[in-house]
Amino acid sequence: GKRASEALAILQFCPRKAAFLIGKTLKSAIANAVQTGADADALIVKRSVIGEGPTMRRIQYKSRGRAGRIRKRSSHIEIVVSDI
Repeated sequence: GKRASEALAILQFCPRKAAFLIGKTLKSAIANAVQTGADADALIVKRSVIGEGPTMRRIQYKSRGRAGRIRKRSSHIEIVVSDI
């Protein structure tokens, strides 16, 4: 429910890795809305959803002939912006 510019400012000062990725997605959503004719200053974040994406699995070999599994997880980021 925040303005898109305010949400970007919050994400820029957040030290987490996810904040950078969400900020990139939000910038992309704003650019797409401006491309279709919306005013960038009037945009608000309507909805943001982060869901589980595909998991890449690898084998990590261990001592005594055993093996473990490495799971490299990914996620889907969905941000919806709209005019006020």
